[in-house]
Amino acid sequence: MTAEAKAKLLIVEDDEGLQRQLRWAYDDYEVLIASDRDAAIDILRAQEPPVVTLDLGLPPDPNGVTEGFATLEKILALKPETKVIVASGHGARESALRAIASGAYDFYQKPVDIDQLGLIVRRAFQLHGIENENRRLETQVGEDRTVLGTMITAAPEMLKVARTIERVANTGVSVMLLGASGTGKELLARGLHSASRRAAGAFVAINCAAIPENLLEAELFGYEKGAFTGAIKTTEGKIEQAHNGTLFLDEVGDIPLALQVKLLRFLQERTIERIGGRKPIAVDTRIVCATHQDLPEMIKAGAFREDLWYRLAEIVVRIPGLAERPGDAALLAKHFLHRFAREMNPQVKGFTPAALAAIDAWSWPGNVRELENRMKRAVIMADGKHVTAEDLDLESGEREDFPLNLKAAREAADRRVIRQALARCDDNISNTAKLLGISRPTLYDLLKQYGLQP
Repeated sequence: MTAEAKAKLLIVEDDEGLQRQLRWAYDDYEVLIASDRDAAIDILRAQEPPVVTLDLGLPPDPNGVTEGFATLEKILALKPETKVIVASGHGARESALRAIASGAYDFYQKPVDIDQLGLIVRRAFQLHGIENENRRLETQVGEDRTVLGTMITAAPEMLKVARTIERVANTGVSVMLLGASGTGKELLARGLHSASRRAAGAFVAINCAAIPENLLEAELFGYEKGAFTGAIKTTEGKIEQAHNGTLFLDEVGDIPLALQVKLLRFLQERTIERIGGRKPIAVDTRIVCATHQDLPEMIKAGAFREDLWYRLAEIVVRIPGLAERPGDAALLAKHFLHRFAREMNPQVKGFTPAALAAIDAWSWPGNVRELENRMKRAVIMADGKHVTAEDLDLESGEREDFPLNLKAAREAADRRVIRQALARCDDNISNTAKLLGISRPTLYDLLKQYGLQP
């Protein structure tokens, strides 16, 4: 077994003779030694050992248990999944019960029986491995079942959007998604539908900007046979197809005023009439709309009906652009790289550092759609195993969007750089700290200070 592959075991013990004995006894592990609480916590933060043996009699209270229990509490507060095996010769039964109640994995009494303790340690490592795998699988299953399981993000701005979508999904209110082109409005609409009580019904999408004005009414409301030249059979419209499901009106701002009146009547009465028809048809559907246009300004200009706006925008969700979501560009780029490499260029395995820097620096005016297109081109054009900035056809350069207040500017810069570094390093704390040029404890402190989570 190589040194790199050895599991890490932290021994918190102030007796130097016992330290040497335990280090010798556990040659199969990478043994880490701490003599007091502060040293133990520093090692825990830096090395993240899965298993810890902890002597309760630590300085400055070597004849008592107060310092040992304080150390146990701190370890479990920082890393609750750590398996802590507690040792003491002071009031063994009482200490054992208290330790287990406080979250310790197991207890052994001094003097130490190396074989017995070795068995406890091995079982602790086995249990930690099983629990770690279960957590991974539970997370994977949770992601598969979540409303927005297809949305890849680590940005608080998008997580807030996702929580809003989840919260309104099971209501019947109309939802308006506002955001620039390429931000994923249809993806969010599908996520809302999947999380709603209408998930078993159809999700029907129509891009109102992509259909000529003279055909849009027929697409939405359908038509009867013979209603106009070429109407050779009765045809359901998109609204009718979405009965008991969800109707997604993309680019709703492009609906002409005359048709807005008919759409408003449907929203009020929940019935439609096909073109050429005379019989009202009841339709039960949930309306979700999206647009990149400024509808309030269109209302002022007389290009969009105010009463229709209030019917469609019972809940308004604003979707941030990719440039407003630090770290997401790198996460999405990695996702697209793996997807496109499997399909088109299996030799491509990752990015050069310059490529990741260019991705972080780019303003992404076309948002996720632009990133997806650039990644597809880059994977095809890459000559080696790593995508370069040239493959992406990106220019480097930093955006200057920080506030003028110096303290706020520093905090904004810290948050942005930390989130970008976490994204580049796949949330690996050690690699992130190394990339940022700081220690792991400093990174943990910064994450806590700014309320950031990997």
